[in-house]
Amino acid sequence: MSKGTSILEAAAKDLRHARRVLAITGAGISADSGLPTYRGIGGLYSDGQETEEGLTIEEALSGYTMRTEPDICWKYICQIESTCRAAKHNAAHEALAAFESKFEQFTVLTQNIDGLHRSAGTKDLIEIHGNIHELFCTACNHEKHVVNFADLKIPPDCERCGALVRPRVVLFGEMLPAPALTRLSEIMDKGVDAVITIGTTSVFPYIAGPVLRASETNAITIEVNPSDTTVSHAVHYRLRERAIVALPELLKYLL
Repeated sequence: MSKGTSILEAAAKDLRHARRVLAITGAGISADSGLPTYRGIGGLYSDGQETEEGLTIEEALSGYTMRTEPDICWKYICQIESTCRAAKHNAAHEALAAFESKFEQFTVLTQNIDGLHRSAGTKDLIEIHGNIHELFCTACNHEKHVVNFADLKIPPDCERCGALVRPRVVLFGEMLPAPALTRLSEIMDKGVDAVITIGTTSVFPYIAGPVLRASETNAITIEVNPSDTTVSHAVHYRLRERAIVALPELLKYLL
């Protein structure tokens, strides 16, 4: 029996006793769907590289630019959407959707805006950074789900009032959505028996926090990531593997 297999078995044995579980996902879970990890979704951008407009990508994809020069912001949003559009959920997303039937409560907190957890069937989902396909009017708040931006007028106008439309995603410099933060707080305050962190470097406090808090309360903590992260030192079980490999195997051990 390999060391990796023994860790999987031990993690699954502990998980069988859990009732309330939180899974946290980052770009790594979507990498095997053709969406490379952060620094530019789809490999569009590099560290320090400026856009054609002389802005950093963080400046171009900021709330300020959306308000003042929406055509620039939308240009790069469309690049991201075109990459997300071609992606399909993979076996890791499907495994997490299947986990819901194994526990009294199973919630997925994702940083990803690609919508792949939804398409895989996850129901209890917190999209902390939003969903790129959910559009809303900045004036009348009219909402619309758009799966393909190719035919959109850029920047798009509201079909009801004519004001600027934008995706319901968190741009640089913007606050996280209050409903998502409230839901996460409720889950953690109620208490979790296990936290599984998957494909994220956990650099944001609201992503690392639940893992560290669970570790301090002796809840089960599992990390699925080939590389070291900011929470690797705190977890009970480290599965040094890609999500598409580790999660289906973990699911099999739970059956």
